[in-house]
Amino acid sequence: MLSDYMDRLEELKQRIDKFNKDRDWDQFHSPVNLAKSISIEANELLECYQWNDNANLDDVKEELADVMNYCLQMSMVLGLDPIDIMNKKMDKTEKKYPIDKAKGVSTKYNKL
Repeated sequence: MLSDYMDRLEELKQRIDKFNKDRDWDQFHSPVNLAKSISIEANELLECYQWNDNANLDDVKEELADVMNYCLQMSMVLGLDPIDIMNKKMDKTEKKYPIDKAKGVSTKYNKL
């Protein structure tokens, strides 16, 4: 199952890379521009929930895909393995939020 996911992730990265190269868009994909795009798209995702919690799932999927696409592109531009950096962040987060203190509460780690 994990190897299937890894294969699919690699195929997706290649597809994104080809898409950008075919259009000569790599020139626009500096880390700062990608960071801006992530923020813009994340706000468009939030806009789906602007007036209520009953967002249209199709709209949410579209905006979430945009956010994830730009995040993946940024990891590619910076030469980072997205799975590796997410696992390292999870390691840190698990230490900041130990189960015995954080279970069932939304308190920030420095207040636990």
